[in-house]
Amino acid sequence: MDTKIAIFKGKEVRKTIHNDEWWFVVEDVVVALTDTVNAKDYINKMRLRDEELAKGYGQFVHTLPIETAGGKQHMNCANTEGIFRIVQSIPSPKAELFKRWLAKVGYERIQEIEDPELATKRTRMLYKLKGYSDDWIEKRMRGIVIREELTDEWLKRGAQEKRDYEILTAEISKATFGVTPSQYKKIKRLKCENLRDHMDDFELIFSMLGERATTEIHRTEDSRGVPKLKSDAQAGGDIAGNARKQLEKRIKRPIVSRDNFLEQTRKVKKLFSK
Repeated sequence: MDTKIAIFKGKEVRKTIHNDEWWFVVEDVVVALTDTVNAKDYINKMRLRDEELAKGYGQFVHTLPIETAGGKQHMNCANTEGIFRIVQSIPSPKAELFKRWLAKVGYERIQEIEDPELATKRTRMLYKLKGYSDDWIEKRMRGIVIREELTDEWLKRGAQEKRDYEILTAEISKATFGVTPSQYKKIKRLKCENLRDHMDDFELIFSMLGERATTEIHRTEDSRGVPKLKSDAQAGGDIAGNARKQLEKRIKRPIVSRDNFLEQTRKVKKLFSK
């Protein structure tokens, strides 16, 4: 379950997909509308003064895993309906603007379900706004498609739990790059950020090669069950890993890089601030 960041009037509101709809971190919404420094205390007082809200609070607020600077934590989240109810108890002039913004976000999600191409276009736009090059964006988007094809195969062939996906992904990564995704993030000094958003061209290319090779092996050998899928993942990763080693030998430098997009953007900001 990936955590995304939405921006409302300069305030970050974390959101995640659950049961095919957006769920928003309640504390982030309260901070965005009230500028309180203690969101938990504000929410407790809000529930005390709104008895009806307190009665139904547990019906539309659930704890979901949200990425934070310290790793994933379970936080209270609510869907669009729940957030609308909470907003009703916040006496703030920002509340009406937030309702309109929330309705727009919900409408966009409905559009994306009906026409997935819209989600792709929005993703491209977000990468563009962050400063990624067109060439990089093309590779990243292609990588997303290849990844989705692979996870679809895993689901059809017996890998059902999130833990299974993590194990299989780690096998491909170890064979391709010599490190697991968690080790890779440490190399790049990342915390909750998406690792692939901080890969360069070669890193993305070899990631795609390892996953696409694994998918093809699954299909060719009609693989079934996690043990066989794991063996395939190692084989697919080996194909990409051998290609990586050959390139490293020729260009005389490692492909796995400490560079990440966060540091690049910091350098640019520092340059323009002089």
